[in-house]
Amino acid sequence: MTTTAPDRTGRSCNADEVIVVGGGIGGLTTALALARGGRPVLVLERADAFTEIGAGLQLAPNATRVLDRLGVLERVVAAGVLPRRLVFHSALSGRELTHLDLGDACRERYGGPYVVLHRSDLLAILVDACRAAGVALENGRHVVSVTDEPDRAVVTCADGAAYEGALAVGADGLRSGVRSRFSDDEPVCSGYVAYRGAVPMEQVSGAGELHDVRVWFGPGLHLVQYPLRTGSLFNQVAVFRSPRHAAGDTEWGTPDELDEVFSATCAQVREAVPALWRHMRWPMYDREPLDTWAAGRTVLLGDAAHPMLQYLAQGACQAIEDAVALVRALDGAAGGLGAALKTYEEQRVPRTTRVQRTARVWGDIWHVEGVAALLRDELFVQRRPDDHRHVDWLYGTAAG
Repeated sequence: MTTTAPDRTGRSCNADEVIVVGGGIGGLTTALALARGGRPVLVLERADAFTEIGAGLQLAPNATRVLDRLGVLERVVAAGVLPRRLVFHSALSGRELTHLDLGDACRERYGGPYVVLHRSDLLAILVDACRAAGVALENGRHVVSVTDEPDRAVVTCADGAAYEGALAVGADGLRSGVRSRFSDDEPVCSGYVAYRGAVPMEQVSGAGELHDVRVWFGPGLHLVQYPLRTGSLFNQVAVFRSPRHAAGDTEWGTPDELDEVFSATCAQVREAVPALWRHMRWPMYDREPLDTWAAGRTVLLGDAAHPMLQYLAQGACQAIEDAVALVRALDGAAGGLGAALKTYEEQRVPRTTRVQRTARVWGDIWHVEGVAALLRDELFVQRRPDDHRHVDWLYGTAAG
């Protein structure tokens, strides 16, 4: 499949083309799904290269089923790790509280594996697949506006280049410019900050036994650990509530706060903190759910539509679900583009709203203090490992 190249002003002249604004995981998965269905697609990415900042990424079965249908799951599994279990520990005592099997039983129940991999590896796989499918990819394109005309969407960049197509998909992340067509809201700061780091596995004590996704939670903090790149790297993410943010300090979430907050944790957690990157930190934001994602010939997707806190590890997974839901709606609607986008919105808004809100609650559960923490730990200990009622709605085949 080929697409019409932009002329010297940057204007794409293919009236059937779908223009995807944003070349992250959601945007590229959407482009791939569209191209697999025979649609011409152009992806406009603001950065000079298709890259992901960060380290690890968790893909639950609701996402890997989609990647399997798109023909890239085999490469994803080869680049990542299939963990045995998701294990929850007390960050104060080190005690194991409960676990969820992520192995063969999980795959059989949900129709897809649970995979952990490096973000940049997934992005590279999607870029390669998009190129092979004929998707046009352009970097260095800072989109400043998306407007509708009766028969086309017009996407304009900061340098004046303009592109026309049948549909514009806003997949431009947490601080989406396309979202401003639908809401004047701003990202909501949680007061928490994340520090990440991935180190060679041979530098990790007990590396031979580290085959699980492990979560250690305590008062206002948690640590997540899992292997990457076929077990050659060990990924760690430490998150904490910043006392300085709560006090109104503009300099908050600093490395010295990280050390201070985690100083009260057990030895296993304290030993992980020095390996975290200190030159970069990630304040944690989400946004309030939107009721409307589509207007005219413009539609939102992924973090542009539903940015969420990370506690369910579903940000990328929900964007991947969005991609196939949008293409399915476009393929199946008999009432034209407006009806297709309405169908997509009706299918996705309730689900992603539930995930967004549940992620907030899950974070609250992880970070409680005092008697509430004692009660939480007891409930976790009493849970049967084969009890799936809290994840069936999220991972199950009805999800995507």
